[in-house]
Amino acid sequence: MATSPKSKPVDLGLVHRPRRLRGNAILRSMVEETRLSPKDFIYPMFLCEGRRVRQEIPSMPDIYRQSVDEALKEMEEVLALGVRSVILFGIPGHKDPLGSEAYSEEGIIQKGVRAAKKAFGADLLVVTDVCLCEYTDHGHCAPVKDGVVLNDEGVLIHCRTALSHARAGADVVAPSDMMDGRVGAIRATLDEEGFQSVPILAYSAKYASAYYGPFRDAADSAPQFGDRRSYQMDPPNAEEAIREVELDLEEGADIVMVKPALPYLDIIRRVREAFPVPLAAYNVSGEYSMVKAAARLGWIDNDRVVMETLTSIRRAGASIILTYHAKEAARLLAKG
Repeated sequence: MATSPKSKPVDLGLVHRPRRLRGNAILRSMVEETRLSPKDFIYPMFLCEGRRVRQEIPSMPDIYRQSVDEALKEMEEVLALGVRSVILFGIPGHKDPLGSEAYSEEGIIQKGVRAAKKAFGADLLVVTDVCLCEYTDHGHCAPVKDGVVLNDEGVLIHCRTALSHARAGADVVAPSDMMDGRVGAIRATLDEEGFQSVPILAYSAKYASAYYGPFRDAADSAPQFGDRRSYQMDPPNAEEAIREVELDLEEGADIVMVKPALPYLDIIRRVREAFPVPLAAYNVSGEYSMVKAAARLGWIDNDRVVMETLTSIRRAGASIILTYHAKEAARLLAKG
């Protein structure tokens, strides 16, 4: 038969009781070591041609392909939630071997940037993805010859693309292709054309990841042959990530990025410890979609998992988080 506990507490001789700071919700919030803010987030958006187009992406619940007029409505919503930045990805009406729509003055991103800056001015920071995979008919991030992705030819096209974005009014350009030397070439191009003040957010340590699947559905950017492992990083490598970041910084990157985020929290931490520069991390489509799928099945608590996920990325050392959860996280943070 069980005996009742003694009325007098057992004296464990404890001086330090960490639980003292956990028993009160207000006190817990006051001693938090890692804090999230909507100001930390960049919200990714997919722009397509047309008007009044808003198509939910099947593998990414609550994320849409949108025409510019519809995207402006969501940008207004984003700003109202305290999220002050978006990154734009384009879905062109036409694809070709060189991805010429990427640098067209009338390309979807160029039109989207002009509309966003006209509508919101300095209130919204507009970042543009600089890459060719959405624009080429083969789905690779540079021109292809005899099955080989051409690095230097790709860099030249990325320079034209970044310049066209800057001319349209982009606040930040973000090359995501992983071609060697593209950051330095883009910096030189922008400077020569009078855009010295436009920062570069470099996808510096971008891994050849299986977590990108839903994004490729959204952007219609899956390679038509092969894969991207000849230019994106090999997942087992960590020292290489440090070298890639260092090279981008030497070439003039203002912000560096690790992508994806969750499988590479160790890389985020290593980059943070090695370089005292602004560091972004991309909480990518596969990470988002797994949370949404498990939540819809009732296997996890969506809100708690979202906040725990984003906190882990911030805790690892990222000062900026690109995330499809930005709007819902901002709402949750507003609740306190």
